[in-house]
Amino acid sequence: MHTVRISALVIGGIALLGALGGPAQAKAQQAATGAPVWGSIDRYLMADRDAEIALARSAAPSSIADRAEILVLGPHGFQTAVAGTNGFVCLVGRSWAAAADADYGNPTVRVPMCVNAPAARSYLPRVTRITDLAIAGYSVNQVSEAMGVAVARHELPPMEDGAMCYMMSKLGYGGPANPHWPSHLMFFYSKVDPASWGANQQGSPIIAVADSLEQLTQFVIPVDHWSDGTPAAQMPHPARP
Repeated sequence: MHTVRISALVIGGIALLGALGGPAQAKAQQAATGAPVWGSIDRYLMADRDAEIALARSAAPSSIADRAEILVLGPHGFQTAVAGTNGFVCLVGRSWAAAADADYGNPTVRVPMCVNAPAARSYLPRVTRITDLAIAGYSVNQVSEAMGVAVARHELPPMEDGAMCYMMSKLGYGGPANPHWPSHLMFFYSKVDPASWGANQQGSPIIAVADSLEQLTQFVIPVDHWSDGTPAAQMPHPARP
């Protein structure tokens, strides 16, 4: 029996981008049918390509995003829309690559993210692999199992040193349950104990979750401003008094 892994980062009632999980038993039990388990891929595409490019760039400050490679989602997965020159890659994540909350699978979810070069080589392949599996019609359980197998077989690389991601957009949409995600940075490691960073401890600003199946630890660092420089609300921490 396969157990769906759930590694959502829930902070003050807001579920942050994390590894794939299973929000509902019915979805987790759906079988692959050759079409996305959440309906036609067309429901997840943005009709305005320029709008998707702009939304992707909003993940990071313009000094970074303006020279980054930009990916957009097409019928067959993510594709390069703009060539980059600084090693960063920005894209708009969809709900199948988000945390397991009430909006998992919602076609309206738009999560801008911008990864640096080490993360583009090591973390981004996981995002694109999940996307490809979802488009192919894999159920939540099947995607979760496939990702675990891919990591175990070294089909997906371990995290490179310095792999990180900007998630500082105030324009993204997490869905009706959690429409506004806090501004934050994410750092990715393979099999690192969150305690080594003092994460999730009383008074610590660092939140972390470790996913044993994907051998991935994700650290979240709150940021007090959005990518455009305007102030952002402070991210509440579950251990903060």
